[in-house]
Amino acid sequence: MLINVAETVVADALRGMAAAHPELTVDVENRVIVRRDAPVADKVALVSGGGSGHEPLHGGFVGPGMLSAACPGEVFTSPVPDQMVRAAAAVDSGRGVLFVVKNYTGDVLNFDMAAELAEDEGIQVAKVLVNDDVAVTDSLYTAGRRGTGATLFVEKLAGAAADEGMPLERVEAVAHRVNDRARSFGVALSPCSTPAKGGPTFDLPDGELELGVGIHGEPGRERRSMMTSREIADFAVDAVLEDLQPRNPVLLLVNGMGATPLLELYGFHAEVQRVLTERNVTVARVLVGNYVTSLDMAGASVTLCEADEELLRLWDAPVRTTALRWGV
Repeated sequence: MLINVAETVVADALRGMAAAHPELTVDVENRVIVRRDAPVADKVALVSGGGSGHEPLHGGFVGPGMLSAACPGEVFTSPVPDQMVRAAAAVDSGRGVLFVVKNYTGDVLNFDMAAELAEDEGIQVAKVLVNDDVAVTDSLYTAGRRGTGATLFVEKLAGAAADEGMPLERVEAVAHRVNDRARSFGVALSPCSTPAKGGPTFDLPDGELELGVGIHGEPGRERRSMMTSREIADFAVDAVLEDLQPRNPVLLLVNGMGATPLLELYGFHAEVQRVLTERNVTVARVLVGNYVTSLDMAGASVTLCEADEELLRLWDAPVRTTALRWGV
């Protein structure tokens, strides 16, 4: 691993991020990443966060058109309420703050506590819980469905709504609508390795894959012998469509888990497009790349979000973050 010592991995990464991106204010000691122009006057703010190891989620999505601040925890470990309260206070302009929370037990508990503490300080807080993973109902880290790729859609679309000047209740409604219309399914071709352990976090023998893996390596639906890109696309897309059944065009995210090269991701994307065409699903917008990762895991996930005209407008709205930018 390209690290100094496991204990300083997150702090070292934050120092590097601060040096690379002067448009951000990175508080290394308190683990908060804030857009430098915050608070933005007369605008709802968005705050999210979670364990490190999923980069660019969430710190890479801080900036105009998406998040106002992000709170990175230790690797695969929730940030603490103090981080979230500090972030909310730094970005609140008086219009309120929306917490975007992935459905993992630690994240849910700590963001709930942070919301209470922030409201005690006079900050109006709303929350959206992202739970888009169709692979399993409960997992090692969750009660209910896990939050995965749809987090990007929620942060982008709700962030654009906030930039348009929508009040907190409307921004929150957009976020809930996106989550309700989004579904994901992931596949692991190899395990991931945490800095603390220095080796694989779960056992996945050579020649096998995990269908429905979670972003921390949680078990999915089943293990099988290695499949082709075509076969994986059939399985993953059908799993999503079985639950979503869209009647309108969709946003499509073909996401790499961290160690899958773009050569393979684009090939996989071609197969995903084939399946969607065969299933009479129209794709309105596409994003391919590593956006919601799991350290060095090889694999991919597919996320679909059924989009109406408003969501398409919000998707096309300008965004300027370190990991996602267009229209500016």
